[in-house]
Amino acid sequence: MIEELKQKLGDEVELLQHELNVTLPAEIRKAVELGDLRENSEYKAALERQQFVRARLGQLHQRLSKLASIDIHQIPSDKVGLGSRVVVEDVATKGKESYSLVFGDAVELEDGQCSMSSPIGRALVGRGLGDVTVLRLSEVTRRLKILELRTIHDG
Repeated sequence: MIEELKQKLGDEVELLQHELNVTLPAEIRKAVELGDLRENSEYKAALERQQFVRARLGQLHQRLSKLASIDIHQIPSDKVGLGSRVVVEDVATKGKESYSLVFGDAVELEDGQCSMSSPIGRALVGRGLGDVTVLRLSEVTRRLKILELRTIHDG
């Protein structure tokens, strides 16, 4: 999971580096050739995109650095943590829900994923199979029992 995320972020870094070093300079050169830069919307758009790409690259490099510092051996094999897949049952309604815990600052969550820093993630992290945890939300408090647990070590 961590390696897949590193690969995905690395691919985005490559695309943005190419855009920053090849595509945008070409667009800026074309816009400069059009003349007066004060009223040149193509020039302004290219500069704004360049700023955005630089900021996004900074975020990606920071995230890759955090991922590189994760020691998978520090993640417990019997408790909910990064990469865990959990099935919980609401004690009151008996409804079942499944979650995969992902890195705290994940931007693009897929269906069934929750960030470790989200309320549900914080309620589950560190809990084991059979544990009941309390999830406090603004309007309701839920008690969730962990029915199934697969950690990052289980593959």
